[in-house]
Amino acid sequence: RPKRTLYSKKYGVDLIRYTHAANTVVYSSNKIDDTIRYLSLHDNKYIRYFPGHTKRVVALSMSPVDDTFISGSMDKTIRLWDLRSPNCQGLMHLQGKPVCSFDPEGLIFAAGVNSEMVKLYDLRSFDKGPFATFKMQYDRTCEWTGLKFSNDGKLILISTNGSFIRLIDAFKGAVLHTFGGYNNSKTVTLEASFTPDSQFIMIGSEDGKIHVWNGESGMKVAVLDGKHTGPITCLQFNPKFMTFASACSNMAFWLPTIDD
Repeated sequence: RPKRTLYSKKYGVDLIRYTHAANTVVYSSNKIDDTIRYLSLHDNKYIRYFPGHTKRVVALSMSPVDDTFISGSMDKTIRLWDLRSPNCQGLMHLQGKPVCSFDPEGLIFAAGVNSEMVKLYDLRSFDKGPFATFKMQYDRTCEWTGLKFSNDGKLILISTNGSFIRLIDAFKGAVLHTFGGYNNSKTVTLEASFTPDSQFIMIGSEDGKIHVWNGESGMKVAVLDGKHTGPITCLQFNPKFMTFASACSNMAFWLPTIDD
């Protein structure tokens, strides 16, 4: 049951990420400006604003270990922030739209640039540039919409607005598998996720079904039907429990089947 509703009518709301402090989030806006806002859910008050981006923020990732977060924007920049300061702590100019994410240890972050290369940066010396760059085959039928590390840090999952996602080795950059066979004819941004044990990869499709692959073998192991009425744009696993949530315009919670 919804506990309560917090409105952001003036600024709109797009990407929301929990921070480490209880009941606080950072989120990006889709009206008025492209400032990132730090909100206390407890009393619905803003704690801080993070201005700087001049176009829509398309990637937002909180460090798993501290108060650092990164944001990527259509203004072709990635910005590094600290929750305690409104000033940007670092700025990278890129060619093209970026997607970015922290690794599970919070030591490095990956940036997907121009839908064709992944650059890895060391957080302590990111101003020296990337320490690794992996070039992929460019596919002009679609663009990258997301990038996630597996919990063991060994894999990177690249989601696209086409009808495939890619799994790459986080150390060498080799493409391990390309997963397809799900519907996305309208080039919607569909969120893909790892299971917390890093073994399986799942993504929703525009026909409301969820496709699951084994990351090691590359084989499709299940197609789940949650009776979704539209494209499943959000799909996230609970990091602690064996449950996940999927959402189109309605949301479904999934529990494991326990055989008696």
